[in-house]
Amino acid sequence: MAKILISPSKYVQGAGEMKNLGKYAASYGSKALILISAGGHRRIGTLIEESFADSGCGISFEYFNGECSKTEINRLTALVQAKGFDLVIGVGGGKIFDTAKAVAYYAKSPVLICPTIASTDAPCSALSVIYTDDGVFEEYLFLPSNPNLVLMDTDIIAKSPVRLTVAGMGDALATYFEARACKRSQATSCAGGKTTEAAMALAKLCFDTLMEEGLKAKIALEAGACTEAVEKIIEANTLLSGIGFESAGLAGAHAIHNGLTVLEECHSMYHGEKVAFGTITQLVLENVPVEELEEVLDFCVSVGLPVTLKELGVEEVTDEKLLAVATAACAESDTLHNMPFEVTPQTVAAALKAADAYGRYYLAD
Repeated sequence: MAKILISPSKYVQGAGEMKNLGKYAASYGSKALILISAGGHRRIGTLIEESFADSGCGISFEYFNGECSKTEINRLTALVQAKGFDLVIGVGGGKIFDTAKAVAYYAKSPVLICPTIASTDAPCSALSVIYTDDGVFEEYLFLPSNPNLVLMDTDIIAKSPVRLTVAGMGDALATYFEARACKRSQATSCAGGKTTEAAMALAKLCFDTLMEEGLKAKIALEAGACTEAVEKIIEANTLLSGIGFESAGLAGAHAIHNGLTVLEECHSMYHGEKVAFGTITQLVLENVPVEELEEVLDFCVSVGLPVTLKELGVEEVTDEKLLAVATAACAESDTLHNMPFEVTPQTVAAALKAADAYGRYYLAD
């Protein structure tokens, strides 16, 4: 099987770039549906409208219903087709991006992704994560192409809640370890081929950037400053992690995240927060050297990512809950089977229990 690397057609990152959205959009269509939350529209709707003023591209805002589900995708696809939109733009967070990408795919239109947060690596990918209307993971929708444009306005992102950017670090934390596992098992990546050395290099750069810049970026964001460390973390969370996970592959961490969605207690936690704990659990499954496990635990604690199930909202940890999470994570279609050894619900449940214990031990140390 061939090695394959895929990426968005264009990635733009910089302060004030949302002012140029209309200019960029006019290259792709003449009538754009902009998918956005009501809160997002209140904050930057006027800025977006002004960017389209002399662009030659008309726009219409549509509020997102809150879940990237088949119901929402079908509703919006019908709207695009009925109103004759020839471009879809997603503005906001991960579930909006995934919905916009799916709608553009079914409507056969270009799609532009404009994050107002840096909380996941979803913006760059040719992938939509589909949930039920109640927020339980359902399936991955693999798309034939990546977004036409990803636009990151770092002024806007730096003003978002710090917890969201930290959650993005949690999502990005998994990238290198899942890529490494996929390379060892010769798994097929989300791009449909084997891992390239370029993808592995980007995944490792992503991890190294988190270790070197993550805490600095968090402190700067808490002070309201968009520093070079913040810029590097935004790129790591979005571009490096996005290309790294997609072209190198997903393995244990994201499957365990998907398993955690069966616990209602975890629904209030962000994707990257659950992925961070999934990363610790994957490392336990792999029985990595203690130095590597401690490096990851130390990073998570320093930036405020959860290292225990209690921090994820699970007040009462039972064997039944752990087995339910592990069973869901081991679903035949999920990526836990990309690990370079056999996994079972029993071994994953044990790793979850041990990861939780390591986290509690580390917090008490």
